[in-house]
Amino acid sequence: HVQLVESGGGSVQSGGSLRLSCAISGDIGPYCKAWFRQAPGKIREGVGSVYGSFGTAHYADSVQGRFTISQDNAKNTLFLQMDSLTPEDTAVYYCALSRADCSRGLPPLKVFDYWGQGTQVTVST
Repeated sequence: HVQLVESGGGSVQSGGSLRLSCAISGDIGPYCKAWFRQAPGKIREGVGSVYGSFGTAHYADSVQGRFTISQDNAKNTLFLQMDSLTPEDTAVYYCALSRADCSRGLPPLKVFDYWGQGTQVTVST
């Protein structure tokens, strides 16, 4: 049984940083691991993804250069380091797993099989 638990959300001023964590348990295999976010009144959108334990991360244009995905493979934990945050980054952030191969880029939301409960990130001016 696969389970994902996010943590690390909170409130920060514009220009600040936060690091989100996603603890993954269960037999996950070489999964695509990704971060999504959903702002109030908007559809859920992909932030970035990484394939397997050592793949190269891919990012949405809106966060490229500001957000970084990393992993602690020994602890089965996925991270999202968010720098230079703006109010437009305010959203609930989710981690997700998919059996799809995302080594060439972030796949669509519909292929993700497992989701965390989400963690709120609020950026104020």
